[in-house]
Amino acid sequence: MSQTYETLLVDRQGAVATVSLNRPDKRNSIGGAMMVELYEALRAIAADGEIRVVVLRGQGADFCPGADIKHYGGSDAAPARPAWSSTREFDVAVMLHEMSAVTIAAISGACAGAGFGWACACDLRLASETAKFNTAFLDVGVGGDMGGPWTLPRLVGAAKARELYFLPGKFDAAEAYRIGLVARVAAAGDFEAELSALTARLARAAPLAIRTMKANFLAAEKMGFSDYIALESEKHMRLFQTEDTTEAFKAFVEKRAPVFKGR
Repeated sequence: MSQTYETLLVDRQGAVATVSLNRPDKRNSIGGAMMVELYEALRAIAADGEIRVVVLRGQGADFCPGADIKHYGGSDAAPARPAWSSTREFDVAVMLHEMSAVTIAAISGACAGAGFGWACACDLRLASETAKFNTAFLDVGVGGDMGGPWTLPRLVGAAKARELYFLPGKFDAAEAYRIGLVARVAAAGDFEAELSALTARLARAAPLAIRTMKANFLAAEKMGFSDYIALESEKHMRLFQTEDTTEAFKAFVEKRAPVFKGR
């Protein structure tokens, strides 16, 4: 985790890794090396078995409004080519969705375009009351990226997802909460405390159980119900034989906080 980046800040505190998009002067819009660096940073984090919670956020007032249109729009000449080397960097959304750690999008200010797609790919979304959302793709003549048409219907339903994509427009944190896009909305002054409490709660959870829980959700997306139940049951019985589950039951009966060892 000692890698330094041009467009990101990466910090690790125990089992929690925080990745901050770091172009605050550009509202954390995607330009230069950001997409390549985010891909590399998330790949390193996903390979670290000790990290159980990953927070994606923006440095400064905004989360991410999508691509830096002035950068990619060029001037009177042809539009600037994207900085990424191949389509592999589009797997940022896949990694946020499928890595074994629980991923949280901590959203303040602008969240649109590719930034909106990244937020939708995370397991949880915490919004500041300052957050403003927009799919925005049709406004700049593109069909969308970062997996929104796959993730968003699973969050808000197929009809609402299509509405948000085909009829883009800004909506606030209260509306995002109403339609089920975000799990919680925090007052601007309470946002950091709410985020810290959320990450701490997840980091305290039984490591084997929370990884199994996320793996179960991923499996359920790809399987029929009876096949999923068979898989879930097998994992469930295996967890019952672990030290952590024994400790969790004992701590519950003794009305104390459990001490997990990840085995």
